[in-house]
This record gives sequence, structure tokens and C-alpha cells, in this order.
Amino acid sequence: MRSFADLDRLIGQVPGPVVTALGTVDVGRGSEALYRDQLPGLLSQLANRARVASITASSAIEGVVVPDHARADKILSGRVTQLRTRSEQELAGYRDAQDYLFQGPWRPINSGLLLHLHKMLFGHTAAAGGRFKTEDNLVVDRSASGEVTVRFQPVRASDTPFYVSELIDRYLAEVSGQRHHPVLLVGLFALDLLVIHPFEDGNGRVTRALTNALLMETGYTVSRYVSLEQRIAETADEHYQALLDSTHGWHDDRADPWPWLSYFVNILATAYRTFAQRAASDRADGSKQDRVRDYVNHAPAVFRMSDIRTALPGVSDPTIRVVLDRLRRDGIISSDGLGRAAAWRRTPS
Repeated sequence: MRSFADLDRLIGQVPGPVVTALGTVDVGRGSEALYRDQLPGLLSQLANRARVASITASSAIEGVVVPDHARADKILSGRVTQLRTRSEQELAGYRDAQDYLFQGPWRPINSGLLLHLHKMLFGHTAAAGGRFKTEDNLVVDRSASGEVTVRFQPVRASDTPFYVSELIDRYLAEVSGQRHHPVLLVGLFALDLLVIHPFEDGNGRVTRALTNALLMETGYTVSRYVSLEQRIAETADEHYQALLDSTHGWHDDRADPWPWLSYFVNILATAYRTFAQRAASDRADGSKQDRVRDYVNHAPAVFRMSDIRTALPGVSDPTIRVVLDRLRRDGIISSDGLGRAAAWRRTPS
């Protein structure tokens, strides 16, 4: 079954819980511009953290782990030139692929883009990346005892180029037609790409990286600031079950996409709720910092931490120190002494 062949029948009636989750997603999308205008510093911090979390989590889902966290950080920042292990090589490859999508002019989506991402994914290894599978493959589960169970059967290797091209064409046509919610279309694209399983290895990572890019292209940019991959890793059992439930009958038009789409939309809704919570927390801290600045502007010529603490109950010492340090760097105040006993004085203007 090709999910985009009959969308009106397949997703024409959206289940109530999915409608609710989509509402959360759309409200979150609407607030993103406000946060970009008012909290640019926070968004920069969140983007840096989300980048690291996404690359690390998406790799770990596939068993690619660099145990030395300090070295992993150096790899992600590009400060390691000699990659020692296959895991380090693949971590660097996913870094390259994600950064390409987040920072580069990758549009439009086409088969060549998928092949390019796959080539980047394995660009630091001896594996042959950047080509579709040449042999039929199976997606299997292996139990602790070694027993193998077939989860689903992807399309044949000989049919892969056609299926990939058809999927992209149908996806682009539906996005352009604007008849269905774009988040559902991105979710269906990810589902079909995973079922096609166009590569011998790296299918999950290519799909997750591309999903982020497609969401951003349709205006849902939360994956820049909150790692969707980390949430997927945290709910791995639920993720695989939803995928399994929606792949049954895919080849003969009997598949039900809603288990997967419900999971996918909820992952996105959770990310937007997390984003809003972090932004609200920063706003609260910001208002407290403003109160400290106001105190300094009207304080005696010389004052101490204890004076601010008494005047501003509920404002923590770390928040006070952040403001004092910033004002000192700006040359607005200076200090005599160290720590809580330090005396602070306003610099003559």
C-alpha cells in the first residue's frame, strides 16, 4: 500500500485524540515567532542543546554510542580529526547529515537528497554510503535468546528507486494541495520511507533527520530547540509498537496509519509543551533579573548581596549573581572583595 495513494480515505477522518494533539502543535507553532523576538538568547541555548541531544539519541537508537562523553562532545563540535571506532565514525556522520539539513540549502527533496544524506552518514566509514540497497532485506527483532522474528518486509531492492521517487512526488503534491494537515503528511512520509527501507543500513537515522527538515520546511521548527529523537529514544517500546501496528497490511492496502500517526503527533505535541515550559521558565527568571537591575539602579552608592536579598525576597542568589556579573562586565558597577562579603558600588557615569 502506498499511503499517499488515497489520502481522503486513509486520513480523511482524524480521530479525536489526534485532533487535540494537533491543536497543541498548532498553538505551539503560533507562539514560535513570539519567542524568537523576545527570547533570542534562550533559543540559541536550546538549539545548541537540542543539536547534541538529537545526534546522540538518534545514533544511540541504532546502537551507535561513544561512552566517553567528553570525547563525544568534541566529535560533535568538530574538534576531533582522528576517529577511532566505528561508533565515532557514525556519530560524526550523523552530525554531518543533520547539520547539512539544519544549516544548508538542501531543498528540494528528491531521491538525490536521500542518497546524499546516506553518503554523509557513512562518509567517515569504509562502508559504501550513498546508494540504495542492492539486495532484498527484512526488518527483524532479535530476542535475548537469539530468536529472530520478522517485523515487516520492505519493498524489493529492484523496486526501491521507483517507490522512493513515487513517495516524494506524491508527498510534494499533497503538501502543495493543502488539503490535509502538513504534520500528518510528514508523519506518513516517514512511515512509508521506513517501510520502503531503501538502504541496507541507516534507514532510521536518515528518516529521523529528514523528518526534522520536513517539519521545519512546513513551519514546525520546534525540533531546532527540543530533540524529537531524544523523546523517541525515551519511548522506544511505544515507538516500535506504533510502527509495527501501522505496517501490518502495508503491501495489500490493509494498513492502519493511525497508531503511527497518533504516536508521531504526540511526540511533536510533547516537544511543543516542553518548549513552552522552558520559555516560560526563562521569562520568569528574566523578570527576576529585571527586579535586580531596578534595585541596582536605585540602590545606595555602596551595597552588598545581603541588601539585595533583603529587598528582593524570592530572588535566588544565583540570579542575583548573574545580574551583578553582567553589570560588572558592562562597566556599570564594580566590586570590592569576593563572595557574599563583597561590596558593590555603581560606577560614575
